Amino acid sequence: MHRRLAWDDLLYVLSVGRTGSLSGAARTLRVNHSTVFRRIAAIEEQLGVRLFDRRRDGYAPTAAGEEVIALAGRLDDDVIALERRLAGEDLRPSGTVRFTTTDTMISTVIPICADFRRAYPEICVELVTGNEFLNLTRRDADVALRPSAKPPETLHGRRLATIAFAVYGAPSYLAATGGPDLDRTHQFCGLDDSLSHLGAYRWIADNVPRERIGFRASSFVALVDAARVGLGLAVLPCYLGEESGLQRVGAPLAEVSTDLWLLVHEDLRRTARVRVFLDFVSEAIGRSRAMIEAR
Repeated sequence: MHRRLAWDDLLYVLSVGRTGSLSGAARTLRVNHSTVFRRIAAIEEQLGVRLFDRRRDGYAPTAAGEEVIALAGRLDDDVIALERRLAGEDLRPSGTVRFTTTDTMISTVIPICADFRRAYPEICVELVTGNEFLNLTRRDADVALRPSAKPPETLHGRRLATIAFAVYGAPSYLAATGGPDLDRTHQFCGLDDSLSHLGAYRWIADNVPRERIGFRASSFVALVDAARVGLGLAVLPCYLGEESGLQRVGAPLAEVSTDLWLLVHEDLRRTARVRVFLDFVSEAIGRSRAMIEAR
């Protein structure tokens, strides 16, 4: 008897189609590279048609592959939407809340998570940190605490604060270079091009000659450590600079400030565990608002 394609088969095809490679699909599906290779080969043999052309730069879908990927994508969207709707019917504050934020907010959110667990012991908090914006529509996370000038319109958001930024340096570095004066020819630590969309990156580009930038990094946390060891000054969120023992140089930079948002998909915001988590985080961040806004 001819075996029908299973949902798992479609997921393998969809993942290769979306990532363009076996390794990318393996990371998405959390399986081995060889498993993806075997499954795609088996699916193609079952269907009697080639779904992907193997090229040096990755896997490109054939016409048949594009049809399967389009169908799998529609089904995937439907399954995710169903999961969100069913999750939204939960009335008891229990289960898991997957929470994402930037690495700079870790020291702020960990105490909040600890207090939340004491208040709601039946809810497990999974924290995902990083600078990439996880897809709440696809439920990579349930709740996001993110700096953003304009969050996606598909998400429900609460603006919690305005994040102030300023220039910071190590006290020892400033003492050795004549003090906290931006008019001097200081060395700077900058962000790399992966964060070129941020105001801190643009401020450095507009105000600091390239020859005075001797270090770049892909995170503010790395800039803190670079400033601490005297590599130069860095533009940092004020809450991060202050808690790191660095010294502020000048007033906060109004043109670099950005809003801090608490975001959730519309289908999940009335779920009991998500709703209580949103309220708890909002109230806790409110108590830290003066520090975040450098007031």
